[in-house]
Amino acid sequence: MITLNKNLLIAKGGERDCYLHPDDSTKVIKTLHKKDEHNNQNELEYSYMKYIKKRKNIDLSQVTDCYGYVNTNLGKGLVFDRVLDFDGTPSKSFRYYLANKIIPLDEQEKLINELKNYLEKNLILFVDTSLTNIFCPKVSDNSYKLIIVDGLGAKRTGIKFTLYKASKTYTKYKIKRQWDKFMKMYEKDVKRAKLGKRPFTRL
Repeated sequence: MITLNKNLLIAKGGERDCYLHPDDSTKVIKTLHKKDEHNNQNELEYSYMKYIKKRKNIDLSQVTDCYGYVNTNLGKGLVFDRVLDFDGTPSKSFRYYLANKIIPLDEQEKLINELKNYLEKNLILFVDTSLTNIFCPKVSDNSYKLIIVDGLGAKRTGIKFTLYKASKTYTKYKIKRQWDKFMKMYEKDVKRAKLGKRPFTRL
């Protein structure tokens, strides 16, 4: 049994809380905080990660790997990699970097294109396309990388989730559709940054 408490809480989402793993600072544990109403995002994400990891030569370099369930005092928790900068510092979200104008626009465009190509090449579905679901670790003093930390697979179970896993054609279509949504969110955040507005999140 792993004991989680408020001192270990890293982030709180609509359905899940994310805690620092008390025994491994390179991992996080996601737990459900809504007991009655939820889409069971842990089970959806666990199922999807198992599915993509069965593929040969799958590249997981731009998503956080999943290590399965552990028992906690808050119920079952799902363990993932924690995103860290090259010096071990906890990474910030992509939205944080946009809002604070830390990365030039041309570098942002390069990072975004790299992520788009990665998703298309590996047929990975990024469905909850919030910029807070993308972290931007520093891989050296002057270079960055985008890594998706949440929102893979599907938002709920059903026939569409089954189709995502069964049809490459449908998957490609869904990747393009969700990417268009992501770009609209990105462009909106860029405009907010130009106007000097603060980010929606502290991360």
